[in-house]
Amino acid sequence: MDTFPHGIDGIDGIDGTDGTDGTVGTGAPRLTVIGTGYLGATHAVCMAALGYEVLGVDVDPGKIELLRAGQVPFFEPGLPELLVKAQESGRLHFTTSLAEAAEFGDIHFVCVGTPQQPGSYAADLRYVEGAVTELARHLNRRALVVGKSTVPVGTAARLAELVRATAPAGDAVELAWNPEFLREGFAVEDTLHPDRLVFGTESAWAERQLRAAFAPVIAQGTPVVVADLPTAELVKVAANSFLATKISYINAMAEVCEATGADVHRLAEALAHDDRIGGRFLKPGLGFGGGCLPKDIRAFIHRAEELDVAQAVAFLREVDAINQRRRARTVDLVRELVGGDLAGTKVAALGAAFKPNSDDIRDAPALDVAATLHRAGARVTVYDPVAMDNARRVHPELRYGTDALQAAAGADVVVLLTEWTQFREIDPQVMGAVVNRRRVVDGRHALDPAQWRAAGWEYRALGRS
Repeated sequence: MDTFPHGIDGIDGIDGTDGTDGTVGTGAPRLTVIGTGYLGATHAVCMAALGYEVLGVDVDPGKIELLRAGQVPFFEPGLPELLVKAQESGRLHFTTSLAEAAEFGDIHFVCVGTPQQPGSYAADLRYVEGAVTELARHLNRRALVVGKSTVPVGTAARLAELVRATAPAGDAVELAWNPEFLREGFAVEDTLHPDRLVFGTESAWAERQLRAAFAPVIAQGTPVVVADLPTAELVKVAANSFLATKISYINAMAEVCEATGADVHRLAEALAHDDRIGGRFLKPGLGFGGGCLPKDIRAFIHRAEELDVAQAVAFLREVDAINQRRRARTVDLVRELVGGDLAGTKVAALGAAFKPNSDDIRDAPALDVAATLHRAGARVTVYDPVAMDNARRVHPELRYGTDALQAAAGADVVVLLTEWTQFREIDPQVMGAVVNRRRVVDGRHALDPAQWRAAGWEYRALGRS
């Protein structure tokens, strides 16, 4: 699939020229991006590519030096090339100084992380609060602070008061919210050509500023939803909760299929033909992970409890539980294939990232399954095209292969855990020549069962008999 179906060079401003309608050029607001992690670095690079002058800010000097050197500190297709192009244009710079950012920018995008608090479902807002507070201390002229981080509803209103109380410019500084909807592996495309833009604002001026900041994107015909602050905050968590529910729904059906001998793959195919349901995200398998969906739905549950509306989202606890059960059930399939005892079993685990086209291993189902198999006594060798270094840091106890065939050498079971294209395209005869036993667990419904069975493999998948 083309990562950039619209074509990056089709964006006004990316070649250093103004948009044909004059939306990016003289008088355009200057932008800062606070936080240069996955969201922030992508946003900074893409906004510079659109023609804006952008200053990226981070407290981590190592990150800033990497970006200044034209290196992206994570894997995202297309972003390294766009970073170099944006820097060559002279529109993109990086700093560790919030004072410099405050002097430079008219609009400040806050893109720092909101991880799950240890031992709690709640979101950890220390980084957002710290970034907004430190920035506000240097704001001595009219400016707009725009939150893009995913936060519990009610956070923006509290931060708006904090900004007004802290900034030397007082009421001349406003706060707005502009949630992000990035898919890892497609983040550049999703930034340059989003499905929609959501502006949470408290004044007509703030809306005008946001429209100026996204003028080339709006000119493409991108829908704009203007809302109050609480609604803008809720859009992101509501969207993620809906997606998580749809994924867990088909995986719940997989549990029923396993109990009845039905085929969840065919069930999903039939459901997808119903226009009211659709086929997107209706894919059975190992379930979701990463740094967004799991922690976002848990933070939503926690916030609903604080607001005394926990019953309204009580179903999300079961959504989370279904997702976790898929991991345990995958381990069970491996155990069943080898007769019940995993001790000494050689397992090739194909995949470590939580999804293909990413090196993100946060709450990755693939690594969770591999580590669980290891704790049960299996000798696990992991291979992933891009996430190996991250996996080694978190799970040094596992073995790691140099490629898929090397990882599978002598294996008693092969487990496909991340649906990378190169894994989908493995020749079952070629892999069959290096394993000890031709047994495969397809955790992602990514392989052709008929092809693998024809090659002499015992094939198992979640929700399939």
